[in-house]
Amino acid sequence: MKGKKNLLGQLDNLPHFSKNTIYQLGSQLGLKNSTVNTYISRFLKRKEILPLKRGLYISAEFYTKNKTDISYSFYLANVLRTPSYVSLWTALQYYNLTTEKILWQLTSITPKVTRKYEVRGIGTFSYQSIKKELFSDYSLVKGKFDFFIAPPSKALFDLLYFRTHQFRGVRFEDISKIVEELRIDINEMGKEQRNKFYEQIKTYLHE
Repeated sequence: MKGKKNLLGQLDNLPHFSKNTIYQLGSQLGLKNSTVNTYISRFLKRKEILPLKRGLYISAEFYTKNKTDISYSFYLANVLRTPSYVSLWTALQYYNLTTEKILWQLTSITPKVTRKYEVRGIGTFSYQSIKKELFSDYSLVKGKFDFFIAPPSKALFDLLYFRTHQFRGVRFEDISKIVEELRIDINEMGKEQRNKFYEQIKTYLHE
């Protein structure tokens, strides 16, 4: 039982971990994989660890301590589907550019297939697939939890890209109206980011 307690104590210090990580930690404690498997089942049953997806977990204690930190949620979004970056409505809310209250669903962009993960007790992580050449212009925000996120200009570009079905039938002069209808305050974006957004639109529409 001491090994079980020590194993959980180590997991409680990790922001996320795989099943292989649990085996490695168990091995360091002198535990066989079969014993570790039994412990994993008990940890899950008692909700001491929580599954993000198959083979990927977080500690309930670590999550409770950090769940109010938005950077941890963004970090988990990056980890859950790799590569990806936070974008669309989630990023626009992060930058306070939308007046609409969006239901809690963390939205990201990935070059992989579109997918959604509903993680019980934590929330919904949604991933939109984009062409590899458009999987770009995101940046790394460093802090307690590092995460990749689109800047305001790219978050808005990504949103319109999907909203208009890849700008099908859209003219450049239609963009301002579309943004206004989405209730996005583009004037709060800042001149540099605003200009970059329009440049990205122009470049895409003339490809």
